Amino acid sequence: MIYIVDHQDSFTYNLVHLLSNFDKVYVSNYSNINYSELKKSKVIVLSPGPGEPKNYPETSSLYKKYKGKKKILGICLGFQQILYNENGKIVKQKKIFHGHQSQIDILKSSKLFKGLKSFKVGKYHSLKLKEPFKSKDIFITMRCAETKTAMAIENIKKKVYGFQFHPESFLTPNGKFIIKKILSA
Repeated sequence: MIYIVDHQDSFTYNLVHLLSNFDKVYVSNYSNINYSELKKSKVIVLSPGPGEPKNYPETSSLYKKYKGKKKILGICLGFQQILYNENGKIVKQKKIFHGHQSQIDILKSSKLFKGLKSFKVGKYHSLKLKEPFKSKDIFITMRCAETKTAMAIENIKKKVYGFQFHPESFLTPNGKFIIKKILSA
């Protein structure tokens, strides 16, 4: 089962629709976690949402509790939430990308997408990771071809993954393929 932590975003149920192609999906609000259902899950997905990671201490606690114990995938705010909990600084961008399709480059650091060069993805974000970002086990694996902003992270050993872009968006033509790679890792 896939457990989605909903940060009350309009994209959450698009994500549910995409993920339900692969497994049963359970959704709960970030402030009302159903721990009996969460224990049954193989994957925890931290959904997109408004605001900043610091506004969601419940999600931070959940991430810290389950990192390395269950596969975790963060999308947009969820991606930022992971980085925030790994001592990354999340800052406002100069240019806001909402409903913008961009080319992203896959870096050599990606073990999951090894051998692939790039994707077109849908971006909906006004925040980004401030760099340099130092981590001994979280690797930036994709960057926007235009802005060089971090777009994906991987920690294969602890099964933590994240995307700043939205794989569930129609602006991400390979979204189903991207999610399948994460779920089968």
